[in-house]
Amino acid sequence: MRNHFPTILKPIDRSILGIALPSVVSNITVPLLGLVDVAISGHLGSTEYLAAIAVGAMIFNVIYWVFGFLRMGTSGMTSQAFGRNDMAEVVRLLLRSLVVGLAVAMAVLVFQQPLLRLALAVIGPDSSVVPIVECYFSYCVWGAPAMLCLYGLTGWFIGMQNTRIPMMISIMQNIVNIAVSISLVAWCGMKIEGVALGTVIAQYAGLAMALLMIGLRYGGLRKHFKLKGLFVREAMMRFFAVNRDIFLRTLFLVAVNLYFVSSGASQGSTILAVNTLLMQFFTLFSYVMDGFAYAGEALCGKHWGAADKQMFSSTVNRLFRWGIVLATVYTAVYFFGGEPFLGLLTDDANVIVASRPFFLWAVAVPFAGMAAFIWDGVFIGITATRGMLVSSIIAAIAFFSVELLMIPTMGNHALWFALIVYLATRGIVQTFLFKRISFNS
Repeated sequence: MRNHFPTILKPIDRSILGIALPSVVSNITVPLLGLVDVAISGHLGSTEYLAAIAVGAMIFNVIYWVFGFLRMGTSGMTSQAFGRNDMAEVVRLLLRSLVVGLAVAMAVLVFQQPLLRLALAVIGPDSSVVPIVECYFSYCVWGAPAMLCLYGLTGWFIGMQNTRIPMMISIMQNIVNIAVSISLVAWCGMKIEGVALGTVIAQYAGLAMALLMIGLRYGGLRKHFKLKGLFVREAMMRFFAVNRDIFLRTLFLVAVNLYFVSSGASQGSTILAVNTLLMQFFTLFSYVMDGFAYAGEALCGKHWGAADKQMFSSTVNRLFRWGIVLATVYTAVYFFGGEPFLGLLTDDANVIVASRPFFLWAVAVPFAGMAAFIWDGVFIGITATRGMLVSSIIAAIAFFSVELLMIPTMGNHALWFALIVYLATRGIVQTFLFKRISFNS
């Protein structure tokens, strides 16, 4: 089978899968960092530790999600420079992303207390949990420099058409996290401090490995490591313009996601549990589609930078063919095997029964969201970030309009319908915008 595999797929498909599949593995391993913390804290002797980890993880997820522009912006600009064979600019983009990542991390460290106070005010955890959250935060916040630099490094690797290194880093981080956290808790007698330190040490281990891999894999680029031209005004303005659009776009995504959770919570604990359970369908789909979005970033950016119109258009077309295939497979699997899957996630029969009226909304997610994932990858690759921002604004307006108008009569159905409208609107708007900015315009 291995010998015939290259003849089954076109070269462009092999290029897409070569970038997408390692990215999918990386995406799947990322939640394991948090899962390890949860598993260990669940055996510390008090449910307050488990609650504290959940709150602490939520805080850092939002912080790092907001600064995800460090990865996406670097990916698109690097892939274009790579396509132009401009290795000097490739190196400058690496250095710029690291400098900006460190600057943002320093700001997080300086303002860590105001950030913590704001997060606790918004989340509102039980008072008995607050001291443990504060302890967990006080350790994990020192991982910000490593995490934010890793964002830039991951984007750079993707732009260089290499997703195997980020995959290896993700796997290694999980191994380190498990080994260190268990050692500190089981053998050194630590509690939440051990869990937090394990996470931080794993983050810096990931950063060290990334830097080592650059030296080993891209040692030939050392001759381009020069400070001259690094902070040229025009280049820096473009760098920040791209990242600004992605940053603002991310704020709208965060707003929609947080409102989805809070609106479900306002309808009672059962509906909150139902929505949390059904959203796992979206999460599993996103792990795979993000991998193909990364392929779009790398390959479309490369062909755009090389001004190769034919390969660019072919790549976009093939990405959508893969998207349609994946959406079809996920829809079929969810439709026919969805309820048994829910049974794997919870043994609460009441929640499973309560989820049935809303089940088809979750089944509709793959086709509603497929185009948005693919277009995000393409738009990042060609740094059409203003289009991403515009589509997110319009989609967020559609989401809140539908939800607020229909929830009095439709209840939780309105929330799910609004989510489907939101996902579909992003894809539709980006399709319209692409016709105006593509090579074929």
